[in-house]
Amino acid sequence: MLHHCWRGRLLTIPSATRTSQKFFSSTPGNTSKRQCKVLVVGGGSGGCSVAAKLASKLGPGKVVVLEPSANHYYQPMFTLVGGGIKKLEDSVAPMKDTLPSLSTWVKDSVAEFQPDANAVVTKSGEKIEYEQMLVAIGLELRYDKIPGLLEALAIPGGSVCSNYSPKYVNRTLEALQKFQKGNAIFTFPNSPVKCPGAPQKVAYLSEHFLRRNKKRRDAKIIYNTSLPVIFGVKHYADVLWKVAESRDITVNLRTNLKQVIPERSQAVFENLDKPGEEYTIEYSLLHVTPPMATPEVLSSCKELANAAGFVDVDKDTLQHVKYPNIFAIGDCSSTPNSKTAASAAAQAPVVYRNMVAVMEGHSPSASYNGYASCPLVTGYNTCILAEFDYNLQPLETFPLPQDKERFSMFLLKKHFMPFLYWQFMLNGLWNGPALVRQLLEPLRQEKKKTP
Repeated sequence: MLHHCWRGRLLTIPSATRTSQKFFSSTPGNTSKRQCKVLVVGGGSGGCSVAAKLASKLGPGKVVVLEPSANHYYQPMFTLVGGGIKKLEDSVAPMKDTLPSLSTWVKDSVAEFQPDANAVVTKSGEKIEYEQMLVAIGLELRYDKIPGLLEALAIPGGSVCSNYSPKYVNRTLEALQKFQKGNAIFTFPNSPVKCPGAPQKVAYLSEHFLRRNKKRRDAKIIYNTSLPVIFGVKHYADVLWKVAESRDITVNLRTNLKQVIPERSQAVFENLDKPGEEYTIEYSLLHVTPPMATPEVLSSCKELANAAGFVDVDKDTLQHVKYPNIFAIGDCSSTPNSKTAASAAAQAPVVYRNMVAVMEGHSPSASYNGYASCPLVTGYNTCILAEFDYNLQPLETFPLPQDKERFSMFLLKKHFMPFLYWQFMLNGLWNGPALVRQLLEPLRQEKKKTP
């Protein structure tokens, strides 16, 4: 997850510090019809990165970005915001300052995909026709899927929090500061999620916070995950089990949050391996990772989406299996990789090269290897940098063992990754660490030879 904000404040980005100034057309979508060479649906990490590459190649007026949000958030920073290490304003910039130069921004959202007509219809009723389309609309946070959760999150100064939304992330630090004793519970839902390491990162940070503030002895910390493992890659899971054990964190596998009862400060969990088996537990702090899903406008489009609601693409080329002029990137694609910003960075050059190949009448040849990265923050000065591929095998960048808690990796997460994100990835200039890994390979081999 490599990622923005070396600028002024919230958020003026001085042109001298940006790779390029952002002069593009923004339109409210008040015309009935529009045509473009490339339509990018979604202005998040992946969409913005590929749009920057394509706009640079094709020139002004060729790339349209359909994105309704006024702000762009660097979501990987939310873990640090929730822990009080960063401020929320450090993680956000105006969308107009992050979308690529030479693109046309339509500040609207898609209401209907019409892939057979090479078009989409926006919520304002505008029809946009394209030669190629990149779908990059991500995943939606579905807090509403857990009864009682929205009510609990609406309680001012309450003890229920969630790092996943800018609306709620500041509640995590508030809940930690308010906490005195009892159960501090952290959850992982029974659904696809973006940044699947984040639900346990907040548990480790919270445990460290309570130790720092002399509250740890009166706290029972519980991590309830719907997964059958603590982490999907065994190389790092083995270490994370040791971290949890050393911090006296109880880890319950195949345990899913079913309901929150805010008036009684209770949470109801189900055992996914034993249908019908439930238990209720009181909490003094409850951090919820919400269920997630692709937006309904995508999942309901059977031409584009698979049975799970994701854009049905070839996992190597990221090209749609039915429509050769449609590609997908990031969280909304059907690729079976971990959904992280680092994944989008590695996918971006593959998507770009293959879209250009199709434009030029060739078959896609660039291939994505499933690279994903998860900086697993384990405290206020430690981090395990997990990097792996489709086969859940380590694909590490640095010539030192990365299955260890390191201060250096924490600094990378805190300072360098945001810089990479804002200054390079969003400008289409960061394609993941593959080149760095290649340059460091001689050092890695030398380390292996050293007894």
